[in-house]
Amino acid sequence: MKAEIIAVGSELLMGDVINSNAAWISRELAALGVDVHYHVTVGDNPARIQGIMAQACERSELLIFTGGLGPTDDDLTIGTIADFFKTPVVVDPESAETIRNRFIARGMPMSPSNLKQAQKPQGAETVKNPLGTAPGIAWQVAAHTGKPIQLLTFPGVPKELYAMWPQGADWIRRWQAEAGEASPVLVARYLHFFGIGESKLGELLSDLMQSSNPTVAPYVGRAEVKIRVAAKAENAQGAEALIDAMSAEIVRRCPDYYFGADETTLETYVAGLLLQKQYRVAVAESCTGGLLSSRLTDVPGSSAYTHLNVVTYSNAEKTRLLGVPEETLEAHGAVSPQVAQAMAQGLLSFSGADVALSITGIAGPDGGSEEKPVGLAYIGIAQRESVQGKNVWIKKVLVNGRNNRQDIKHWFTQYALNYLAQALQGKLESDFP
Repeated sequence: MKAEIIAVGSELLMGDVINSNAAWISRELAALGVDVHYHVTVGDNPARIQGIMAQACERSELLIFTGGLGPTDDDLTIGTIADFFKTPVVVDPESAETIRNRFIARGMPMSPSNLKQAQKPQGAETVKNPLGTAPGIAWQVAAHTGKPIQLLTFPGVPKELYAMWPQGADWIRRWQAEAGEASPVLVARYLHFFGIGESKLGELLSDLMQSSNPTVAPYVGRAEVKIRVAAKAENAQGAEALIDAMSAEIVRRCPDYYFGADETTLETYVAGLLLQKQYRVAVAESCTGGLLSSRLTDVPGSSAYTHLNVVTYSNAEKTRLLGVPEETLEAHGAVSPQVAQAMAQGLLSFSGADVALSITGIAGPDGGSEEKPVGLAYIGIAQRESVQGKNVWIKKVLVNGRNNRQDIKHWFTQYALNYLAQALQGKLESDFP
C-alpha cells in the first residue's frame, strides 16, 4: 500500500507553523508496513487542494489529510474532498451531538458555524476526536475512482491527531486485510553517537549501509549523530533480532562514541553512570549559565546524584565561591585551562561531592579574539578517587563560532557531559599535564 500525506494549511506554507505531523504519521505508517511515497503541503485553496488530490489518486492508494477541519471559512478540507468526488456532504448526528455537549460542558455558547465540523461526505465513516470538536473521516473511494483508494482525515492540531490515530490505524489494518496484503512489522532503533562526524561514521559503517534488511542510515541530530537501524519481519521479535545483531556490530566498530539507543540522551547516560558508582556530582559553570545543571536535573531522580550546582559568571564570584586565585584570573583570563582546573578543584573541596565538573568559555556572539575565539571553552573535572594516580582532567573544546549563542552553549554542555561520562569510566585523558 503506497501512502501519501497531504497537509492542508496556508500557515504551513508561510512558515508560521512547522509541519511535524507528516514526520510523525510516516513513522506510524512504517510500523504498519505502509510505505510513504509523498509528503505534500497545500494552502487553503479548493482548486489547489483538488489539483493535489488528482495527482495523489494517480500515484497513491492511501491518502492521509491533516488540517482544514475547523469551523472557519478557511477550513475547507471536508467540503473540497466531497466536491472532488462529486459527493454531497451530510451532517453526522453523533458528531453534532458531541460538539454541542462539549460547548455545554465548557459553559460556552456555540456558534452555528461549529456544526460545520460535523459534516462528512455521504458514505464516509467518522473518526472520533476525543480531545477536540473536529472529527475526521475514513472513506473508501474506489466506487468514485475505479481504483482501490482509501482516505483518512485528521485535524492539524498534533495532540488531537495523536489521540485519533489508533482509530485510523485500525482502519488501515482493515483495508490491508480486505486487500489481502500481508502486514509485515517494521521496527526501528536509533543509536546515538557523540564526538564523531556523520561522514566519518558513514565511512566506518559504509558496508553495513548497503544492507536491505535491516537498513542502516545516518542522521545528524543536535550536536550528535544518530544511526537508524530498521528491520521488517513477520513479528516484532523477528525484527528485533535482526536489529540486535546489526546494532551490536555497529557499536563494536565505534565503541568510543556510542552512548545509547532510542530515548537515551547524554544526560540520562551520565545519570546511569553516576548512580552505578553511587557518586554525587557538583557543577560550576560560567558560559553555559545553568544549562549544564538544567540538563543534569532534567532526568527524573536526579536528586540521587546532583549535589551542588553554581553559576559563577563573574570573576569575583569565581574567587569568592570557588576559591579561584585572583592572580590566576589576571595571568590567564577567565577562559583558560588554569581557571577551569581551579574551578573544579575549588568546587570539589568545599562541596563534599565525589566529582566536580566546571566549564568556562566564550559563547558569543561577542567577546572573542584571535587567541580566544567564540566557541572556545575549557572543561575541568576533579574527582576524589584517583585513576592511575590522577584525579584532575582538563579538556579544551572548540566549536564552530558561527553558530548562534544557544547552539554553542548546547555544544559546550554536550562536551561536558561526554567528558564526565569518560571520566566516570576511567577513559578520560587530559589535554593538559
